[in-house]
Amino acid sequence: MDTTYDRPSLFIDGEWVAPSTAAAVEVIEAATEKVLGTAALADPADIDAAVAAARRALADWRALDADERADHLDRFAAALKSRAKQTAALASRENGMPITTSINVNGYAPALMIEYYARLIRGAAREDVRPSAFGGRTVVRREPVGVVAAITPWNYPQSLAAMKLAPALAAGCTVVLKPAPETALDAYAFAEAAIEAGLPAGVLNIVPADRAGGAYLVEHPGVDKVAFTGSTPAGRAIGEVCGRLLRPVTLELGGKSASIVTADADLEQFAAKLLEVSLVNNGQTCHAGTRILAPRSRYAEVVGVVTETVRALRIGDPLDRATQIGPLVSVAQRDRVLGYVDAGRADGYRVTTGGGVPAGQPVGWFVEPTVFEGVDNSARIAQEEIFGPVLTITPFDTEQEAIAIANDSHYGLGGTVWTTDEERGLAIADRIDSGTFGVNHYLLDLDAPFGGVKFSGLGRELGPEGIASYYRTKSVYFGTR
Repeated sequence: MDTTYDRPSLFIDGEWVAPSTAAAVEVIEAATEKVLGTAALADPADIDAAVAAARRALADWRALDADERADHLDRFAAALKSRAKQTAALASRENGMPITTSINVNGYAPALMIEYYARLIRGAAREDVRPSAFGGRTVVRREPVGVVAAITPWNYPQSLAAMKLAPALAAGCTVVLKPAPETALDAYAFAEAAIEAGLPAGVLNIVPADRAGGAYLVEHPGVDKVAFTGSTPAGRAIGEVCGRLLRPVTLELGGKSASIVTADADLEQFAAKLLEVSLVNNGQTCHAGTRILAPRSRYAEVVGVVTETVRALRIGDPLDRATQIGPLVSVAQRDRVLGYVDAGRADGYRVTTGGGVPAGQPVGWFVEPTVFEGVDNSARIAQEEIFGPVLTITPFDTEQEAIAIANDSHYGLGGTVWTTDEERGLAIADRIDSGTFGVNHYLLDLDAPFGGVKFSGLGRELGPEGIASYYRTKSVYFGTR
């Protein structure tokens, strides 16, 4: 067993701290099924200590001038950037993400986000003065919301953590980060970078924990806001708790996005972007466009293009730069995805490629990228989030029908339209019920808000809107003399 990545301590109050119990999780390498390392799991006493440290650090951190906080963040970003390649490789070993994706989203993107919010707060006014309609004036001040519980999943462990850490720290909040057990090892890159950058003690605390530990953190009386990315059922449970406590919460949840291929679409362009838009990270992506809607007039052509494109994808070791599809994060996730493939077959839908475990991969939690054709939008495989490399293709007759099918979902996170007429694409985007959308591609833009509607969540991350939820406003009225 390679124990290089063992993490026996927690990061609390700027120091490595021994956990209160011997509880630990074995992190298994997705491609080899071997133990990659172990990570200590926090119990309630450890979480109490982390929240207390964040609470103690809050007064001094929020009192810093915004430019001083930005200086700290720039040093933090530089420290993350210096270890980007190692962090990306570790994350790929944990969750199976191909390294060509991981180097960006787990390697450099966290540093870019932190730098972005450092720039955003430099020179920014903390308050504005508004003349009152009744005489006098009101000073409207932005204040940090306080101690933030950031709870993150395993699929994009570094970037999804940074989407919370960067705006929270920039706003003057302090953070307790609870990473997922499946990717607990790479989370310590944040701790190592914080130490190297001289981030003040207690501003960032890292406590991997199981589901019970996460629930304890959400309800903790010392927490002022919760920021969560994960499944819709978990988000609903967290939202219920925060509603009862009247605690602010941001929820970035599941998705089942549609890719609408119009009659005038450039199928060569569509095929070239299919991996990035619909199967990125082996399909373990909340905004992936896994429902492909094709016009009946070109249906056979679309099925052929999608099938051949998916069949040609290279499956293998996620650390090999030639790999396009790696393993899934765990045996449970692999079995869950294969269960959906079985369900699609049982419902009578035809698999045009894939549909099982690759013959050339005797170990590792691999699933062949799979395409179902002729799928009715009411089918389980079209309605439920599979979170694996499974695509469905559904025909439509009119543009209005395509929009209705795209909107016939509990989710509303992403989606795309493929057309040679951008104005037409924008008009279709306006009619889709989702928080984000793409015309001839789909990407998350650091400078633009990301989030969903319906079962896909509440609130927004990224862009200037991403920092807004880490502030609360206070109005101070001055009367006339």
